[in-house]
Amino acid sequence: MADLSTVLVTGAGGRTGQIVYKKLKERSDQFVARGLVRTPESKEKIGRADDVFVGDIRDASSLVPAFQGIDALIILTSAVPRMKPGFDPTKGGRPEFYFEDGAYPEQVDWIGQKNQIDVAKEAGVKHIVLLGSMGGTNPNHPLNSLANGNILVWKRKAEQYLADSGIPYTIIRAGGLQDREGGIRELIVGKDDELLQTETKTISRPDVAEVCVQALKFEETKFKAFDLASKPEGVGTPTKDFKALFSQVTTRF
Repeated sequence: MADLSTVLVTGAGGRTGQIVYKKLKERSDQFVARGLVRTPESKEKIGRADDVFVGDIRDASSLVPAFQGIDALIILTSAVPRMKPGFDPTKGGRPEFYFEDGAYPEQVDWIGQKNQIDVAKEAGVKHIVLLGSMGGTNPNHPLNSLANGNILVWKRKAEQYLADSGIPYTIIRAGGLQDREGGIRELIVGKDDELLQTETKTISRPDVAEVCVQALKFEETKFKAFDLASKPEGVGTPTKDFKALFSQVTTRF
């Protein structure tokens, strides 16, 4: 039992987080899974297991119980813009978005992630996988203007904080996340948002989740940051060799 890695997934109630948590649970021969969610409702939603903790990433002290004794951390928390009610697509124009009070990117993607990194460091965590987003090299990216949240700016700040923390890290900057089947496309890694200039700039959530879990298994992923997308279904060969995928990555940030 001693060589099983205990892995905490934060944001485990989210759409990608639920998939990662489930994948870790299914691989109980390799991992002891834990989840962190924000509310008792979320805990209920993902099965109420004893290994799911409730905590508020904006309050570092509330994170400590979940982080005690873990080997690795997968950070999947993110601010989520909400659409203002009353938008009618038939009338043209664009929907307006807002962030709930206390849930702006500065609080969630910067302070919340910084807290997780600090608590992880205190707990002696050996590897942190952080899911970010492509687009961070462009301060004028449209996502930054959503509800004036500057979401990619704050995400990037947290990524830099992690890279400077001294903890072995893997930063995965995913393309547009899609709710589609995983395991059937060829995955591609890139850097510096170069993939955004191509046709291949999206990826399915299950594929991202698989890469987060696989990243824990290979030394090649440590102290690395990369962009991640996939080829269209039917083009290329579905990725099965993750060591080979990760060895294409040379960038530290």
